[in-house]
Amino acid sequence: MAQWQELLKLDSALQNRVRQLYDGRFPTEIRNQLSHWIESQDWSSAAVNENAAAACFCALLQHLEEQWHRSVQENSILQGPDFPRMRAYIVENFQAQPLNLAAILSECLKEEKQILESVTMTMGGSPVVMAPQWTELDNRVMQLKLQLLELKKEVKVLEDLSEKLDFIRNSWQSKAVEQKVELVQSKALVEQECLKMARSISQTKQVVLQRLVSVLNEAAGSVQTLTGVELPQWRRRQQRSCIGSPEDAGLDLLEFCRFTAVAEVLLSVGEQLQQLQVQNQRFPTPDFPGLTDSMAEMEKFSRRLTRNLLASALVVEKQPVMQNLPQRPLILKTGVRFKVTVSFMVNLPAFKTLIKVKPVFDKDVEEVKTISGFRQFDFSRDDAKVLDVDLSSGALTAAYEHMSLKEKKSRVKGSCESQLTVTEELHIIRFVTQLQHNGETFHIQASSLPLVVVSSSNQVPSAWAAIMWSNMASGADSENLSLFLDPPGLTWQQLAPLLSWQFLSVGQRPLDQDQLSMLQAKIMGDPGDPDGLIHWNKFSKDESVWIWIDGILDLIKKFVWELWRDGCIMGFVSKERTRSLLREKPVGTFLIRFSESILDGAITFSWVEQSAGGKRIHAVEPYTKKELSVLSLPNAIYNYTLTMSGRSHNPLVYLYPDTPKDAAFARYRVAEPSPPSKKTKDYISTKIILVAIDPTPPPSPPMPAIDMDLDGLEDLDGLEDLFSDLPDLSHLPLESCSEPGFFNQFIIS
Repeated sequence: MAQWQELLKLDSALQNRVRQLYDGRFPTEIRNQLSHWIESQDWSSAAVNENAAAACFCALLQHLEEQWHRSVQENSILQGPDFPRMRAYIVENFQAQPLNLAAILSECLKEEKQILESVTMTMGGSPVVMAPQWTELDNRVMQLKLQLLELKKEVKVLEDLSEKLDFIRNSWQSKAVEQKVELVQSKALVEQECLKMARSISQTKQVVLQRLVSVLNEAAGSVQTLTGVELPQWRRRQQRSCIGSPEDAGLDLLEFCRFTAVAEVLLSVGEQLQQLQVQNQRFPTPDFPGLTDSMAEMEKFSRRLTRNLLASALVVEKQPVMQNLPQRPLILKTGVRFKVTVSFMVNLPAFKTLIKVKPVFDKDVEEVKTISGFRQFDFSRDDAKVLDVDLSSGALTAAYEHMSLKEKKSRVKGSCESQLTVTEELHIIRFVTQLQHNGETFHIQASSLPLVVVSSSNQVPSAWAAIMWSNMASGADSENLSLFLDPPGLTWQQLAPLLSWQFLSVGQRPLDQDQLSMLQAKIMGDPGDPDGLIHWNKFSKDESVWIWIDGILDLIKKFVWELWRDGCIMGFVSKERTRSLLREKPVGTFLIRFSESILDGAITFSWVEQSAGGKRIHAVEPYTKKELSVLSLPNAIYNYTLTMSGRSHNPLVYLYPDTPKDAAFARYRVAEPSPPSKKTKDYISTKIILVAIDPTPPPSPPMPAIDMDLDGLEDLDGLEDLFSDLPDLSHLPLESCSEPGFFNQFIIS
């Protein structure tokens, strides 16, 4: 069996891995249509030989040409693949570099084989099967196609019998009139034959009706599975992926094929019913009086199924997102470009270039009228687009790449106070279209998830909190845009994975159970709410825990994401637990955690130090984003100097629990800037280091934090003149810091 056919048996997650191999490199539609031919070529040799690559390129164009001519001969141009379009794509993208084509296909074929081999090993060599629900649906779709073929045969037999009976009756009557004789014997034989054929026609009509009922019932089950089960599940996966969940929210090729196959069957059933009605008018069956009514009911049922399927086929495949906030979709800013993609999952030749989709902001939104101060927006330009075939997915798609919003009616000063803040005000974008087919008009629309429109970048953290909360508290089909008038609470079981996803999205590492436990205590407090819920106001308002978490997320993203990803940062651990963890560890053991006192995000490290009275736990004053912008955390760890009783050393030896510092951080160190080639007369080179001198824990309660202004340190080259004549300040006493046991000092050495 061909390799591609084996790949089509895999589940959707593995098929998505295959699709990603080709994404942006080679259309999967061509790979699918020419699977046997592509696998028969030696792409590995062609990838390293220009002549062989050119030969394979020409052979591919010739094969596409042959397939096109075959479509013309078989009169299947509209039903078959668009081979001229495929050929044009190959010429445009690979004519100048056939080696590139060979390299891509060679690599993809090898990767496909590795995926199949890895799955076979995982399954112990047993055949790979798809998920049960997909297997059941695919079997149902296959049965639909087979039953449709049988139905078409029966309808053709019925048509032939009816025409034959009509011919016999008409020809015998003509012959009797011409000869003007009474052909008693011939008449009896003809009537007997006609009666026999009429019975056969009546029986065939009953078989056809039974077949129609069976096909429609099977199709109804498929429509229900697709629109009532699979599509809502996909929407929920997409909703969760928008707020950071690692779930796969892609619409792979096979899902499009399922929608298309069922729609094709329903449209064909409609055509067969119309043929039957025409036949029944031409050749009525007196002994089947209820036939007309039965066919009318079936046609009505078929149209309803078709309407339900097509109404659900338009989806927002990629939710609105601004280019500068790729990890935070559904937040839009007025006047700033954003993009969104819609797809129609029924890709039939009759629909190509016919579906024009228009986006409408807040269409039919009751909140615009009922909520005081609810802002109104419109698009900066008309963004209506005609859906076209996406070669990589096979769907009818429109990508809106340059959309932006403008406010139509802003809040007026002195007017009644708005019931919602800007970041709690939810909006929606609807994509609407009309499809004319077979004399019927289908009104189709799809809606984005609820989104927030901001006017300032400072509002983004609060807006993201609203997006997370609304999506976690509501279903994927919910359009409750006034949710924050009376926001529902979330349980910790809902909030914990949501917070973990944020760190996975930013730093490729989720939160572990210990980190979540620390956050749970900080968010819910002791004692927690009696109903066990976290309320919106407590999470998001004023100096909220969310603003603190968001500051840490920003710090990870900008400065320490590799350290977070690789588990070097313990992160969320309280001061009490820090002391508990380090108390029994050897001198020099340290751990890295986030500061609890700095709202904008800061990081610190604590270590075990030997003193006259025994072991002590020390910690440095937290590094803010300003410090980290001029000194990386790994370099700070390596350059940190502790001076006690005139003796200086670096106290950081083992990363908790017992990893030598070099093993943990050597690969992250940033090279120190090399000294200038020409030394300036009377000046010496400088570098930033951190020194702590004779540390002692500050008195309790702690004094307010020192605000370290490092704006002047951003340009290191300009500091030589500034500090060259200053005396050594290391003997000065260290001021108290914001948390017990914290000390730290930037100096120029």
